[in-house]
Amino acid sequence: MRNSIKFQISSALATQFIVLLLIVSFTIFELNLRKHDYAILNLAGQLRVLSQTVVAQSYNYAERAPRDHDTYERDLGLYNRDLNSFITSYDRIISSFKARQLAPDLWDASALFVGNNKTKTPSFTDPNETIYCTWDKTSRNQLDVTANIWQTFKKELETELGNNKQEPRLEAAAKYIIFHESELLETSTDLSSAFRSMMEGKLQIINLWNRVAIFISLLIAATLVYLLYRKTFKPLDKTVKAFERISQGDLTHQVAVSGGTEISSLIQAFNTMTQRLASLFHLTDRINQATNLDDTLKFVSEEFRSMLPINWVGMLRISPGEQHVVLERQYSDQQTSFHEKDSFLLLNSPFKVVQESGKPLIINNLHNPDAFFSNNSLLMTLTGNGFSSAIFFPLSIHLQEQAVLVFAAEKTGEYGVAHIELLENIAVQVGHAFNKTIGMESLVISAVEGLAMLAENRDPETGDHLVRMSLYSVIIAEQLAEEGPYKTDITPAYIRDVFRFAPMHDIGKVGVPDSILLKPGRLDDNERKQMEIHPVTGAEVLRRCEQQVQLAGHSIFNVGIEIAEAHHEKFDGSGYPYKISGQDIPLSARIVAVADVFDALTSKRPYKEAWSIDKAMDLMQEQAGQHFDPVIIQTMQQAMPRILEVYNKHKHI
Repeated sequence: MRNSIKFQISSALATQFIVLLLIVSFTIFELNLRKHDYAILNLAGQLRVLSQTVVAQSYNYAERAPRDHDTYERDLGLYNRDLNSFITSYDRIISSFKARQLAPDLWDASALFVGNNKTKTPSFTDPNETIYCTWDKTSRNQLDVTANIWQTFKKELETELGNNKQEPRLEAAAKYIIFHESELLETSTDLSSAFRSMMEGKLQIINLWNRVAIFISLLIAATLVYLLYRKTFKPLDKTVKAFERISQGDLTHQVAVSGGTEISSLIQAFNTMTQRLASLFHLTDRINQATNLDDTLKFVSEEFRSMLPINWVGMLRISPGEQHVVLERQYSDQQTSFHEKDSFLLLNSPFKVVQESGKPLIINNLHNPDAFFSNNSLLMTLTGNGFSSAIFFPLSIHLQEQAVLVFAAEKTGEYGVAHIELLENIAVQVGHAFNKTIGMESLVISAVEGLAMLAENRDPETGDHLVRMSLYSVIIAEQLAEEGPYKTDITPAYIRDVFRFAPMHDIGKVGVPDSILLKPGRLDDNERKQMEIHPVTGAEVLRRCEQQVQLAGHSIFNVGIEIAEAHHEKFDGSGYPYKISGQDIPLSARIVAVADVFDALTSKRPYKEAWSIDKAMDLMQEQAGQHFDPVIIQTMQQAMPRILEVYNKHKHI
């Protein structure tokens, strides 16, 4: 608002008007003060006139001093009366000056009595107006000097007159005045001069103020001309040239924006439009490069940040039983408590509202949502992670299923209708991106599950071994992601791959003859050598799968290859098939090895009973640093409460 052209020009005109008004008002005010100044200066001049008059009368009286009673009585009514009037008037003026307040009746009090004539101070102002005075330093100093001299003069003059008011010593008083003539006249003249200098200084200030005000008015007028050129004409010329460039297809070009004028807002809106178009083209390009759902979600989050506020984005899908919604994927630059596959009740959830209406939903205050969403676990988890606003956007994956994208921001009230319109306009592109990657992932999941079932059917004695050991592997991986030296190596996508491919660790057993695989007793050396080839066989099978999907521009089976090939390697290098050791063994294989052995020890087999948890952990801790990675054994111990939950739910004894 303050940077708008209308505001700036209106402000400049208003300022110029105010300046002119101030000039006139100040001038009128100072002229009125000049009337006061003339009244004050006149009173100061009266002091000098009073002094001259009383001195002249004193000379006259001293020359004709009475020598008889009749003449003395006559002078009591003349000289004595004028002398008292002088003292009263002079003292009243000095006292008023000292008090800086001149009462209206001062004009009568300052009347001069010269013979039978009464001379009053001319009227320069309202006779009923009290004048309040301000003095400069020079005037104050001179006033102090004059007042001190007057007080001494008055006191000594009254002493000369004597205490008998009926018969004052007029001749002695006249001689005293004549003797101090120069002192009285000089101090009165000096005070009048000081006041006159002060008044002249004020007049100079008025003249200076008028010159400054005129200069300011001219400066404002020049500013108006400059504003019109800088804020209107010049930006318009630049904008026209930039629009021509953009019209030729250069959507990456941004028009420079300065200030906050209406033209700047127009340019900003145009820049936003071209930026969004460029982002959409870039998003489409990145979508075509995405090989999995994680990449797609990351690309969507990164590209959308230029168009709407995003601190976290998640993808929700309905569970097979249709009672819960599941967090399929999430992406955020900050740490949250969300985990993929987290489950939330469908009832009274934003997912259900969006699913039924088919329209986006904005909740701009997650801390205080509508009563319909009261105590919703998803909203409570969002607020628990510091998010205050969210958009729930429906996404059609295919004809039989719907997903919801959730965009969350930390601040309250971040989303509006414009953001909904934006998402609706690009829904087709986004839907295409997720259809592509979800379809590919569904294909991979089906392939993984089929291969895992193939391996499991070759060894039916394992029961739920694949379920348990894959869940154990995920728990260990999630614990490693929270703390420890492998924290930075483990991402949600990595954990998901461990979960998917852990069941395929023994996929190579499909190449082991039944006579060896199902042999009830111990294997001889030749049979053991054939058995120890199965990691190589499994890795080779998955490598061929990887080669095929790479032809379609994807990479899926790398973690599965690591697990299948190295899950029988030992930390001290005594394992097989390649006898690698320590950190040379892929982390995924080290995790699965721990989970696989733990489940084997705690499960019943035809050739052994199930071990207790404590006995199994004692053995595995003894083997830490030999068979197993010590860090992973320690992490497993920390995650034991969650592992026991899986064990108790799926145990096979």
